[in-house]
Amino acid sequence: MIVTEKAWQILNENADIIYQLIERQKNYLCLTQCPAVEEVIDTQLFGLTKQVEFAIAIDAISEEEGHALISRLESRLNDVYSVIYDQHYEGFRS
Repeated sequence: MIVTEKAWQILNENADIIYQLIERQKNYLCLTQCPAVEEVIDTQLFGLTKQVEFAIAIDAISEEEGHALISRLESRLNDVYSVIYDQHYEGFRS
């Protein structure tokens, strides 16, 4: 496996881990009530961003690819947060 493919594999796996963390917490509705979970997610995102920056710096991936990976993850996370927000506040509207 060449370096670029390996870099993509690792970065995508790490992005999926962050997404799965949020998905698991969504089931417990902990995201809206647990600041500690928010801190963990922010820390994970920061770490992934640094990994992407490193991969770009060593030319393992392009800047566009790195930004696209982070944007996709942020979009997926926003979708999850929107669902949680809607579910959480649905009870207040009923």
